[in-house]
Amino acid sequence: MRFMMLMIPKGYEKAEPDTMPDADAVAAMMKYNEALQEAGVLLSLDGLHPPAAGARVSFAGGKPTVTEGPFPGATECLGGYWMIDVKSKEEAIAWAKRCPASENEIVEIRQVFEMEEFPADVQEAAAGFADMRAETRQRRKA
Repeated sequence: MRFMMLMIPKGYEKAEPDTMPDADAVAAMMKYNEALQEAGVLLSLDGLHPPAAGARVSFAGGKPTVTEGPFPGATECLGGYWMIDVKSKEEAIAWAKRCPASENEIVEIRQVFEMEEFPADVQEAAAGFADMRAETRQRRKA
């Protein structure tokens, strides 16, 4: 079962575009990342720049509208993620509990849909998705 663990640092939604993490916090996080990797459960991970450096595209009325960050009214945002492959939600929770997060951070755990979970009509509409995902992975390795 694949799970995405989402890091939600409180206050990051107001961070300046050039905000960088603290070296000591990164060192502690790297030990955690290495433990995930050594256990064979880590599929991917990345940290994200603050929302002030990003943009949102909304589609009200079917028309794309771009809003540059920061985003007024946002109370939470993502700071990074891990994609892991474990046997259960409980195992994903156990890994999240080991994260060296500060009291200012939350790790949200979300299971990733697998194609076989969808009804037949949805699987048919997504025909080729598995091939697309495999091809994308191959391109990243090249």
